[in-house]
Amino acid sequence: MTDWSYWLAAAGATVILELFVGTFYLLMIAIGLAAGGIAALLGLGAAAQLLAAALVGVAATVALRRSRYGRAQQRVQAERDPNVNLDIGQTIHVPAWQDNAARVMYRGALWDVELAPGGTAAPGAYTIREVRGSRLIVAA
Repeated sequence: MTDWSYWLAAAGATVILELFVGTFYLLMIAIGLAAGGIAALLGLGAAAQLLAAALVGVAATVALRRSRYGRAQQRVQAERDPNVNLDIGQTIHVPAWQDNAARVMYRGALWDVELAPGGTAAPGAYTIREVRGSRLIVAA
């Protein structure tokens, strides 16, 4: 086997490993390995092949890191995420408050309602901001 085929076999094995891991970083390394294979195909020496593989692999990894796919996603708590709990954002009517707490009928059941910090307890319509167990956290 020639040098370029070793490089491309290593790149292919890295892509297969990437399919099991699920990150894009091994894919960037595979791009670097393919660049080493291209350098070998062009007839460059072993040092130039290694240098091409390293430079392209590092550049691809840095580019991925700076892209939106390489940034860590900001985690949203499930009790505040409207994609997880469809009650968030719904409106309820609170007829009376007692010590910043109330009980209301919502979706055919009685729920404990708690006023979010900074809110004023007055009868009226409130928006559900968070769900903690059987307690609805609401704000005006």
